Amino acid sequence: MTQRKGEKPTISIQEHMAIDVCPGPIQPIKQISDYFPRYPRGLPPSVPHQVGHTGPLRSALSTSSASTSATVVAESDRPNEDNPDRACAGASASLQTAKKDEDPDVEGYDSDDSTTLGTLEFSLLYDQENNALHCTINKAKGLKPMDHNGLSDPYVKLHLLPGASKANKLRTKTLHNTLNPVWSETLTYYGITDEDMVRKTLRISVCDEDKFRHNEFIGETRIPLKKLKPNQIKNFNNCLEKQLPVSISVITPSEKSYKHRGLYKSLEERGRIMISLKYNTQKSCLVVGIIRCAHLAAMDANGFSDPYVKTYLKPDENKKSKHKTAVKKKTLNPEFNEEFCYDIKYADLTKKTLEVTVWDYDIGKSNDFIGGVSLGINANGERLKHWFDCLKNKDKKIERWHTLTNELPGSLND
Repeated sequence: MTQRKGEKPTISIQEHMAIDVCPGPIQPIKQISDYFPRYPRGLPPSVPHQVGHTGPLRSALSTSSASTSATVVAESDRPNEDNPDRACAGASASLQTAKKDEDPDVEGYDSDDSTTLGTLEFSLLYDQENNALHCTINKAKGLKPMDHNGLSDPYVKLHLLPGASKANKLRTKTLHNTLNPVWSETLTYYGITDEDMVRKTLRISVCDEDKFRHNEFIGETRIPLKKLKPNQIKNFNNCLEKQLPVSISVITPSEKSYKHRGLYKSLEERGRIMISLKYNTQKSCLVVGIIRCAHLAAMDANGFSDPYVKTYLKPDENKKSKHKTAVKKKTLNPEFNEEFCYDIKYADLTKKTLEVTVWDYDIGKSNDFIGGVSLGINANGERLKHWFDCLKNKDKKIERWHTLTNELPGSLND
């Protein structure tokens, strides 16, 4: 084949294939010892691998003529066998370098997703004498941005678990455009008993308020109330966590039939009522005070109730013992602070029963029964003790919290 001056040599397809396929001269197979050189005894197993980054392994892998290069490099390192101190010093230096590379950056490293949600600083105090739980929400730091401007409009809400969410929800004010809000706000649960402190958990949630759509959840933390000691403030600074499922209480088959008809509510959902009793010896009358209710069941579609309280002193032959408080609109924690007087001889109190019922006021239809409680000689537990304390301590006002049950006392009708 003739080739003109300046033209590139042409290669036929057969020649091209022959060039690509031809293996060329056969190279000697590398020995396993070329990749794993020997080191003095006593070094950890990982040392040869680390040292190999700068020694024979890297050289053997990077050279094309493996046979001669690996042999030369391996022999150049083998004088370490005659000088163990030199080999150990090199190995320890390699280990320190590797350890430095493996250590994470503390400032830029998140050990858990919850750290990106922020932290919440708060304190709790159980006032045993007044049956109150005071929750002081101080501040939050580093909250997760929820709005387009990279900020949030955070607020805090509290729930007591288990129980109805609407009945025992408390919340702080909303602070706008901040990821480090400072509330310094105290929220108080009333009617908290020692039994509640043993079995209930306080759920504290931080949310972002939105005007034109649903509020967004940021994070939460939960505190078992049994961790608190009576009359002692306990401070917390907790990382917020992702939303956890709310435990569902077990309902018996007999209760299920009521629940399907919308009639069943657990005792906790009915709420609590604070009642004061005092026998006035000068006027010869029993003074009954309806102070407040807490955690009432929601009876209306808006998630609230319009509660009022009625009292009866039974037996009531003339049906003149009925008293009624004012109606408090759209609340599950109403304050009444009203008192009623029953003219009765002191000796007759042992034959009487005080029946207290809470109702939800509705316009144009029958009022809904929320819950009731009976105090008297035929009662038991705290209700009986409250009645006896009133009889033993004349002219002294005695206040107690009582749980409202879903049973209608006696045969009362609204």
